[in-house]
Amino acid sequence: MNETTFQNMGERQGVFNRRIFLMGGVVAFGLFALTGRLAHLQILHGGRYKRLSAANQFNFRLIPPPRGQILDRNGSVLAGNRPSFRVVVRRNEIEDIDKTLDQLSYILPQTAANRRRIVRDINQSQRFVPTIVAADLSWEDFSRVNLYAAEIPGVEADMNEMRVYHYGGAFSHVVGYVAKVSESDLKAEGENPDPMLLHPGFRIGKQGVEKAFEKQLRGVSGAQKVEVNAVGGVVAEDPTGTRPPVPGEDITLTIDAEVQQRALEMFGEDSGSAVLMNVHNGEVLCMASAPSFDPNLFVSGISTKAYRLLADYERRPLLDKAIGSTFAPGSTFKMATALAFLAAGIDPKERVVCRGSYPFGRRNFRCWRAGGHGSVDMNDAIKHSCDVYFYHLCNRAGVDRISETAHKLGLGELFDLEIAGQKSGVIPSTEYKRKNFKNDPKWHPGETLSVAIGQGYTHVSALQLAVYTARIANGHKAVTPHLVKKIGKVDLDFNFADIDIPPEHLQLVRNGMNAVSNDSDGTAFRNSQLNLGDIKMAGKTGTAQVINYDRAGTRRATQWRNKDHGLYVCYAPADNPKYALAVVVQHGVAGGTVAAPKAREIMKVALLKDPEMQARIVRPPPPEVPDEPLIIPEADASADVLQPAAPAADDFVPPTP
Repeated sequence: MNETTFQNMGERQGVFNRRIFLMGGVVAFGLFALTGRLAHLQILHGGRYKRLSAANQFNFRLIPPPRGQILDRNGSVLAGNRPSFRVVVRRNEIEDIDKTLDQLSYILPQTAANRRRIVRDINQSQRFVPTIVAADLSWEDFSRVNLYAAEIPGVEADMNEMRVYHYGGAFSHVVGYVAKVSESDLKAEGENPDPMLLHPGFRIGKQGVEKAFEKQLRGVSGAQKVEVNAVGGVVAEDPTGTRPPVPGEDITLTIDAEVQQRALEMFGEDSGSAVLMNVHNGEVLCMASAPSFDPNLFVSGISTKAYRLLADYERRPLLDKAIGSTFAPGSTFKMATALAFLAAGIDPKERVVCRGSYPFGRRNFRCWRAGGHGSVDMNDAIKHSCDVYFYHLCNRAGVDRISETAHKLGLGELFDLEIAGQKSGVIPSTEYKRKNFKNDPKWHPGETLSVAIGQGYTHVSALQLAVYTARIANGHKAVTPHLVKKIGKVDLDFNFADIDIPPEHLQLVRNGMNAVSNDSDGTAFRNSQLNLGDIKMAGKTGTAQVINYDRAGTRRATQWRNKDHGLYVCYAPADNPKYALAVVVQHGVAGGTVAAPKAREIMKVALLKDPEMQARIVRPPPPEVPDEPLIIPEADASADVLQPAAPAADDFVPPTP
């Protein structure tokens, strides 16, 4: 081996040593950096990563709180909760959705029919949010699922609470209903919706009190702490970390369940509404809309076919006719017109001769009685519902004064009612015509004639008619309606403004209403007798046209949708009013024969349930004062005839000169 070879080997050895040194340096630097990073993570951020590790190890399952109950004024449960068995699947624990559903269909055959809906719900839900496969199971189905659920990954059978409406359709419009959360519901909650809305068993208020007091009824969700494995499966539960839910608050309504049920019974197959309220404090004891629907159908989800049957029915059971429909008030409006006459200075004793019609311009305005009513004053006109009297005097008061008076009484107004859906209707005026009829903005005197008897442009709701009657009966305060008596344990209180109508004017109108129901020739005498001792009812009938009689050629339509509306408003007791009631029978033909009997029976239930009225009904009648017997003085033996006794000083009549 020569010198050159040794020299080459020395060079290679030097290169190798340098590479080892370089690589050793890199490794040493890496170890140093790794040690520094580990120290950094362990010392400076150890606590943070410990918490994150625990978070991965433990999970919190949302526990929905029991929804608050909705009660009537006497504590009867209108909307409550009942136990319900269900089956859910957890997406994060399933490898093959189709395989899982195939296995589940052997246990619950009904899942096969709902497979498309189940797959859609699973795909739309968040990964850790369970999806309901079947709800409201029988005990047999629930037991069978429990037996085999452990063998199917991701399937769980449990028990939750389901909303139940104990009175069916009696309160469907007032109480409303709950249903599954929609996208619009989530958007309405804002950027950070309550996580409870994503829970499969949660139902949100969609109508009525359920919707108006959703936050109070919902409560606050709790959480169950569980230990999970890497794929999210539950390994164990940690009871020390569980937070119980806070139940929702109960809502107590002013509604009386028995009165409400009686109202719905009285309507039967008829369409319409009834509103009964206390004339002193505005509490609504009854707000019924007929026909109705069963809100329990919406809790689990109503089928499209069933919904269409309800939505397409001409009598519209889904519509709240008490506040969401408006009708021409017909002759029930005449008290407002009469009060406008009094405000205009018209003498209530002024008489008008009714011959059955009233010619005005090129038109002949008919009275409902073809032969006329003869000579009538204001009291007679209200009692007999004479149209000609109001035709004759209405333009002396003017439509604006009539409109102003009607608004004071609550017609055409929106009230601060707790539930949504009110319609204001129309109380026409010259300003209304100017704003809404660009082609003919001028008010014509002939239009006032229609308004005076509650026709033409005039449209009001049953709730407005009840408030209108309550304010007339109260005589001092402009009472407003309210449905909620108590939220949780907090009682609500209300104050009312003065009515701004002279009490003596209101008394004149009340006298007319009393005559309608209690004079033998009043339009509602036959159907207004309560037969409750000395308690009487005062009221006013109304029949509102739906079609033009002249164009139709008859006053009696044959098709249901073309028949007249029948209305009746009343209050009782007539001598000391406490309750006011409005009944509207849609296409019911006549108020006196159709609406008044319904009102009588509804009012009787309210009076019979009132302790004050009960005491008055059962009290014995005042004793009859017997006639004083004729006392014949004994005859004086010396007298030939009997002499009359000398008159008392107060009865003395001086002799005629």
